[in-house]
Amino acid sequence: MEKPPRLLSHHLLLKNRVYEVTLNCAQLTWMKKQRVSRTLQKSCKVGSVCVPVCEILAVREADVEGRGKTGGRWQRLSRRPAEGYPYAFTVSYVERVKQHRWRCRDVTFQCADRAVRQQWIHSIRDQLSKLTGRPRHLLVYINPHGGRGRGKQIYEEKVAPLFSRASISASVIVTERANHARDHLKTDADLKKYDGVVCVGGDGMFSEVLHGLVSRTQRDAGVDQNRREQRLVPCPVRIGIIPAGSTDCVCYGTVGVNDPVTSALHIIVGDTQPLDVCSIRHADALLRYSVSLLGYGFYGDVLTDSERRRWMGPVRYDVSGLKTFLAHNYYEGTVSFLPATDVAGSPRDKTTCRAGCSRCLKDSQAYGTGNCVRGRDQGGDWRVIRGKFLAVNAASMSCACPRSPGGLSPSAHLADGTTDLILVRKCSRASFLRHLLRHTSPQDQFDLSFVEVHRVRRFCFTPRRSERQGDPVCSSWNCDGEILPHASVDVGVHCQLIRLFARGIEDIATP
Repeated sequence: MEKPPRLLSHHLLLKNRVYEVTLNCAQLTWMKKQRVSRTLQKSCKVGSVCVPVCEILAVREADVEGRGKTGGRWQRLSRRPAEGYPYAFTVSYVERVKQHRWRCRDVTFQCADRAVRQQWIHSIRDQLSKLTGRPRHLLVYINPHGGRGRGKQIYEEKVAPLFSRASISASVIVTERANHARDHLKTDADLKKYDGVVCVGGDGMFSEVLHGLVSRTQRDAGVDQNRREQRLVPCPVRIGIIPAGSTDCVCYGTVGVNDPVTSALHIIVGDTQPLDVCSIRHADALLRYSVSLLGYGFYGDVLTDSERRRWMGPVRYDVSGLKTFLAHNYYEGTVSFLPATDVAGSPRDKTTCRAGCSRCLKDSQAYGTGNCVRGRDQGGDWRVIRGKFLAVNAASMSCACPRSPGGLSPSAHLADGTTDLILVRKCSRASFLRHLLRHTSPQDQFDLSFVEVHRVRRFCFTPRRSERQGDPVCSSWNCDGEILPHASVDVGVHCQLIRLFARGIEDIATP
């Protein structure tokens, strides 16, 4: 493949050594100047560093005394410029560290001439200005009470300085009540002023922004989201997630780590990851939207019990999980679903959704963004399963988290227009424990006789109300950490309805 032509190339000083520094439209490269070995009398090759232009955050001046200028102030550099190189500039860029984490790294080059320094600064800024996907103005919502109540501190100490360095302006709203962000997005926010919406908090905060943005988009487009036959319009504004909650499942499943700095850097470079959204309805009325877990039975009971223990903080999930496991309740019902027979792969094919997933791209092009199967009368081979279930789960993404790196469905895709329907039938406590433990191990959690999984476009669940004394009547649905008021639901997947400031989980080997 032919390399892009050079825009600039000079010998510059870096940490008191001369480097050959080169810029083209794709990358910034610096390499130690080749030296001659006195013993072998030949040139010695020295390694180089390449930074993609799309991952350069900013460039700024450094004065003659070795201090970098940032935000109107001068920051002293670690080394005094060597004699003959009195001018300097600093480039901030993304550096990958272990476990999908990103960090902001600074490199300072020193020049012999002021004009050369200005030429480099101008050329790098010119290349950055051509990256049209980068945000310049953001609307930020901060939940001050989520997780351990550190949302505001996390934003001010870790995120705001990075936004400032990248010349991103932010309008910040600290929420004062539940659904504050949702209601503000629905009615008051002037979305034309912003390139994206950022939420600082947990999955509940993200859910608020999701509902507000989807509702606002449908209203502006004249779409009645309560009518099943309506095709929803994809949201034009991207959503950024700064993790500051208890689980942060959505962030972990789309970035690979719950780290505020990593998420902020994904926002700055303007990454885009489309995401499917499930609409949950009851008796033709829209209840909620979901992007990760929709769980009935075990996960619904855990959430219901944990809501009574919010005073305990994140540990409440462990306590409620143990209590629910010991209760070992099962629920009778009927599941009907439309298998996604038109997509490649299955929930057990061991292929995981990664950055730039070709399967999501192919399936979404065939299915259409925002689309959703609307009714049985539109065809398809619907299947019906009746039984007693410990859990009925739908995973639109892997639902991975630090405690369960594989998630509920490790091979679920983010943007292919499907969800993985997982049915756990009544079994012994020991067998159910085996299933739960496999969420934390590489073992196939579906390779159990009482567990089945289907990749579906749409499904319906109807509970059978037991009349036997002592049997639980109905469970509740856990919808991305929120309790739904009805047990009977109709769920459809809207392909790529929203976009996040993310790029999907990268392979570890990705440079």
